[in-house]
Amino acid sequence: SRVRNQSYMTCSECGFENPAGMRFCGECGARLPTRCPVCGFDNPPRAKFCGGCGTAVAARTPSEASEAAGDPKSRESLTPQTQLATAVAERRQLTIMFCDLVGSTRLSGRLDAEDLREVIRAYQAACEKVTRRYEGHIAQYLGDGVLVYFGYPQAHEDDAQRAVRAGLGILEAVTQLNPTLREQWGVELSLRIGLHTGLVVVGDIGGEGRHEQLALGDVPNIAARVQAVADPDTVVITDATHRLVEGLFDCRELGPHTPTGTTHPVGLFEATHESGARNRFDVVSAAGLAPLVGREPEISLLLERWQQAREGMGRVALIGGEAGIGKSHLVWTLQQHVAEDAQAWLTEWR
Repeated sequence: SRVRNQSYMTCSECGFENPAGMRFCGECGARLPTRCPVCGFDNPPRAKFCGGCGTAVAARTPSEASEAAGDPKSRESLTPQTQLATAVAERRQLTIMFCDLVGSTRLSGRLDAEDLREVIRAYQAACEKVTRRYEGHIAQYLGDGVLVYFGYPQAHEDDAQRAVRAGLGILEAVTQLNPTLREQWGVELSLRIGLHTGLVVVGDIGGEGRHEQLALGDVPNIAARVQAVADPDTVVITDATHRLVEGLFDCRELGPHTPTGTTHPVGLFEATHESGARNRFDVVSAAGLAPLVGREPEISLLLERWQQAREGMGRVALIGGEAGIGKSHLVWTLQQHVAEDAQAWLTEWR
């Protein structure tokens, strides 16, 4: 093991005393351990998080680590959330939603600044309530606009569906809010909402004490452009999002559109409302779902438990495993086997 004191890090490979803060030995080039700036724990050279307190250590530059280690206030300000915020940026597939008020300039001309603030706050609260219901993440409030991520920081297999539902829910929430706004301030709000799905890189952006977790790439830009061409009080989605929600929502095709700053046209659809399909298996089964192969023992076990439940012996079956191995397909197959039984069940797809 390598040994270091308060001022120097002694390399065990060659015994050379390196100044504190160095990552590699100045004599032999061996990688030196990383001292946590919060608790002082000596971590392995390639550790990303401190083994003593969990602080992110790999994302810090030497100057940042020295500064945090020497300043007690810096150590106190390192909450678990801010520690994780310093982690390395990651590539994610997100569905990004841009929501913007229509005629906000005219609205600001009609209302006193304090009244305008109350109206905007009521609108933002409505957006936040719906977004939270579908576990989206509000990344930014851009004046009278709202930027929302679905798939970060928490990912779901149905993030695109959640995003479209949230968009339709926000339109409904603002419609219900308008009578109050009309009574108190004599105004009504109208929105445009645009969604796009694709790969982004999400990470910490900013400096001078202000940091935000933002997604970079063409996905946010396209979502913003889609919002700009949408008609008032509509939710417009791109073909990339439409492929993930097709059949679950009634959509009206709007044709191709070339967003400003891009060279490739993007197919657009207006999502009007949810269809009668309860889940994605209702959609694919209409076109014919391929049968499960090699799952006969699992199906037999589930059918046996179902028979025991019918006879009054309550049973609970827990199906677990990696994503994509066919857990939902197995449940769907069980339902097809027992569909003719005079029994009832409650299914919730999330």
